[in-house]
Amino acid sequence: MEICILAAEYWSVYWDNKHVEVEEKARFSPDGIREKVNKIIESIGIFTLIGIITGILTGITGSSGVIIVVPSMTFLGYSFHIAVGTSLFIDVITTVSVVYVYTRGKKIEWRIGLILGGGALIGAQIGAHVAIFISDTPLEIIFTVVALIMARQSFQRAKKGLKIRHRDISHPNCLGFLISLPIGIMTGTLGTSGGIMFIAVMMLLYSLDAKTMVGTATLSMFVSALSGATGYFILNSVDILGGVIIGLISLVSGLYFAKRALGMRDKTIYYFLGTVFIIVALLEAVKIGTTI
Repeated sequence: MEICILAAEYWSVYWDNKHVEVEEKARFSPDGIREKVNKIIESIGIFTLIGIITGILTGITGSSGVIIVVPSMTFLGYSFHIAVGTSLFIDVITTVSVVYVYTRGKKIEWRIGLILGGGALIGAQIGAHVAIFISDTPLEIIFTVVALIMARQSFQRAKKGLKIRHRDISHPNCLGFLISLPIGIMTGTLGTSGGIMFIAVMMLLYSLDAKTMVGTATLSMFVSALSGATGYFILNSVDILGGVIIGLISLVSGLYFAKRALGMRDKTIYYFLGTVFIIVALLEAVKIGTTI
């Protein structure tokens, strides 16, 4: 009886090993290799498209590429946390070229940008460490609501215009720093590096024209994104390869379209931004509906 049991165990292990061998051979067979190569090419193609669109968005509006990167990566199967961490990493790369262009065009207030970015830097660290303990769906719902709010604000600005008014506010820099703390927390939890929100803060506290606000917001966004991305790196929640591919392409795209944006009307910029926000919110709503 014991001999029969031993024989059965032997054949069970043997066939299991044979099954693994067959899988390994299939993986390294010409068909298996071809399938892997096709997947790599497909991923690079999708990442290239994401990078171009991200560069357009950041270069023209000074807003974070999160509204493109996060929905795209979640649709590709990445978790929301990985998508957010990678989006912040991409924002760091992309904003370098955009800040360069707006600096050349003398459309950045460095002191204001660094003050707002400093507040967001602290908040982003808090947000990154909190977000990892929250499930994807609540964050995606909040992300969708924020996108819709941003769309509404963008269309309002396009219709009413941005009139430069002289502000008489005591200690605007201190207020700006404090307001930027919750913006940073949103950066860490939702990946929204705060471009459009920094613009809102500047509209409230400072007297700046639209293009200077876009350039200065991009500088603040760079600081905010750098802080958030660092937090996600520490938590091992960044797809480095995907981020580098998308980031380098968006760097070039952002450089080109930031130069074009300096010659655009403000109304065109905000209509463009509002339309993108609505499309992304609808895509996210569809995705949430399929998972609930």
